Amino acid sequence: MHHSVLNIMKIRNLLLLSLLTVSSTMAFAQEQRIKEEGKTVFKPHWFIQAQVGAAHTVGEAKFTDLLSPAAAFNVGYKFAPAFGARIGVSGWQAKGGWVNPQQNYKYKYLQGNVDIMADLSALFCGFNPKRVFNGYIFAGAGLNRGFDNDEANALDTRTYELEYLWQEGQILPTGRFGLGCDLRLNDRLSINIEGNANVLSDKFNSKKAGNCDWQLNALVGVSIKLGKSYTKTAPVYYEPEPVVVEQPKPAPVVEQPQPKKEVVVEPMKQNIFFAINSAKIQDDQQSKIASLVDYMEKHPAAKVSVTGYADVDTGNPRINSKLSEKRANNVAEALKAKGIAADRIKVDYKGDTVQPYNTPKENRVSICIAE
Repeated sequence: MHHSVLNIMKIRNLLLLSLLTVSSTMAFAQEQRIKEEGKTVFKPHWFIQAQVGAAHTVGEAKFTDLLSPAAAFNVGYKFAPAFGARIGVSGWQAKGGWVNPQQNYKYKYLQGNVDIMADLSALFCGFNPKRVFNGYIFAGAGLNRGFDNDEANALDTRTYELEYLWQEGQILPTGRFGLGCDLRLNDRLSINIEGNANVLSDKFNSKKAGNCDWQLNALVGVSIKLGKSYTKTAPVYYEPEPVVVEQPKPAPVVEQPQPKKEVVVEPMKQNIFFAINSAKIQDDQQSKIASLVDYMEKHPAAKVSVTGYADVDTGNPRINSKLSEKRANNVAEALKAKGIAADRIKVDYKGDTVQPYNTPKENRVSICIAE
């Protein structure tokens, strides 16, 4: 019963300790505070632009008379949130005007461009890949090649010649700048609107004006990002301070007094055998006397009972009674001689009235039981 109570108390303490440990862990997790929110980080990426629209070559004719179709295709790389670069090809058709007599003519051109771009929205408002409107400016240079100038060569120039008239294709350097915007549809696709101005040699429209020729373009199209333009980082947390939970002291264990163990002494039995019609302790029986003495010395509380016997086949009852008595007394005296106190020795004799063993020889004995 005592051990059962102790076991129940130990199990209760272990369960309580486990609950406190779980509570401490939950409190520790709840105390985590965000040190830095997760960020959206710019990722360099390639993009393409396809544009179509109208071009206007500045000249002496009406504005609408000098409008012509235009197109462009660009491949770019945005290497920073606010900066990128692109290369492209643009062109289609340009127009010029002759005043007297009033005549218009058209010719074709292709232009290769290299531009540096600045994202104004990211520059002034920060990087935000989910922003719908993203405005930009750019500046660059290129090479312009004109061709199919047959209409200019066929003009009626009775009063004034076209001093820069060209027949075969010509290549002219170009400077350019402009602005535009991307209207975001999703992470990859945007609607692109752009206006740009190209400044060319005075020879572009075959007329000598003493200043540069200007080609203006208004374009609309699409911008396609060829890769993911941003990544997201996980939030950074403060190192939480561990919650110290004071654990209750375990209930004191009351030590119950243990019952004293009784020392169980195994009894010793020795048979001291005698010769026929003799009470003398023979030499070969002395070791048994010594064993009894040793046992009695090791166990001071022990006592020894000595009982003498005689065999019924020898002598008569009177003689055998005296003989068994003498045999028991001789063993007792031998024990006393070895230091065993008389009050620890009990002497008895049975004559031939009791035969403890089956043979006459075995019944000539003093049976000693020490316990």
